[in-house]
Amino acid sequence: MKHAFLTKSFLVATALLFACSLSARKPFKTLIVTGQNNHNWQVSHLAIKNILENSGLFTVNVLISPAKGEDMSEFAIDFDPYDLVVVDYNGDSWPQTSMSRFEEYAKKGGGIVIYHAADNSFPAWEEYNKICGLGGWEGRDENAGPYAYWYNGELTRDLSPGPGGSHGRQHEYMMNARDNEHPIINGLPNRWAHAQDELYDRMRGPANIAALLYTAYSDTETGGSGREEPLMFTVAYGKARIFHTMLGHCGPSYENNPAMQCTGFQVTLLRGAEWAASGKVSQKIPKDFPSSTFITYRYDYKEPKKEQK
Repeated sequence: MKHAFLTKSFLVATALLFACSLSARKPFKTLIVTGQNNHNWQVSHLAIKNILENSGLFTVNVLISPAKGEDMSEFAIDFDPYDLVVVDYNGDSWPQTSMSRFEEYAKKGGGIVIYHAADNSFPAWEEYNKICGLGGWEGRDENAGPYAYWYNGELTRDLSPGPGGSHGRQHEYMMNARDNEHPIINGLPNRWAHAQDELYDRMRGPANIAALLYTAYSDTETGGSGREEPLMFTVAYGKARIFHTMLGHCGPSYENNPAMQCTGFQVTLLRGAEWAASGKVSQKIPKDFPSSTFITYRYDYKEPKKEQK
């Protein structure tokens, strides 16, 4: 009897210790690289920072580059201290030192999030384009790699010539799951309505997509491609864990920013960021996640407080 009591006590103590270790886990140290963009980076990087930090899973530093056309020679970035790097940048080339460090960080297994127009950047940087998987604009054409889109139940790589990168007018659209076994979207709806946003289409590049997570139909009536376009995926590159989301075109202000205030954008960003940083997703599916019939918003960039019972 005494032996049974000790065993039970040991199991309870072990469970408490495990629970405490989980609650005491250090947040993932994160770097956002920003400062130049054809989009509203002054708002987007702040929204991303607050989304990540409000979750309690991340601590975030922000590195702002010199302005476009200014001297970039001293913009030397040290990626090594970070579990996660979020790229919110589309502008002048980084110094060779920073480029080499970023490649090394990725190849050694760093966590990376490519956010929206960051996949427009650096068209001549071969390794960066491999890290993105797909990109657009900035002179990209068939030399950058194939188009990639969902067709006849599979990811199709199309070598047709033509420019890479376009989008029709901003509108609300439906997100369609393609690999709901992946930890980032496991348990999320197969279809959910996303807020007004750009819908990138005709993207092309190395197309080294590891897991295609969500696509959306780019309707010709909105000026789109008429294809089911890949908008969220992971990328196969060295040992890196790379989450690429094309969602989240930044609005005119922090308060008026529907694409980034969409709950679907915020939750998938958080889950993709945690997976990139750790290889796992510990987050539960929130009750306020959108469905196929209605869009939900987190205007203050955090999960609503749970009601007290």
